[in-house]
Amino acid sequence: QVQLVESGGGSVQAGGSLKLSCVASGNTDSSDCMGWFRQAPGKEREGVAGIATNGFTSYADSVKGRFTLSKDSAKNTVYLQMNSLIPEDTAMYYCAAWALDCTVVPGWASADYWGQGTQVTVSS
Repeated sequence: QVQLVESGGGSVQAGGSLKLSCVASGNTDSSDCMGWFRQAPGKEREGVAGIATNGFTSYADSVKGRFTLSKDSAKNTVYLQMNSLIPEDTAMYYCAAWALDCTVVPGWASADYWGQGTQVTVSS
């Protein structure tokens, strides 16, 4: 089992920045990938960014160039730096951990472990 605890959500105006954090505990060696998904009201959950144990990162096209995913392996923590936020980024953001392929694929939102979610709201 892996436990994931997110922090850092909040409200910001368009053009602003937020940084999300996710601390993993438990059997973290069982997961090759950590990352973030998001779900807006009335929409399906979607992948945002994923990072592999070797540092490989993958991003959804909608956030490339604006979001940066990084990790501190010593702290079992991943960070999602979100810049140039737009109202379309408004969603509940979920930290996740999963095995094998860390690539973010449109239409795929499956993971082995999930955090409780943190709300990000971007106003225009």
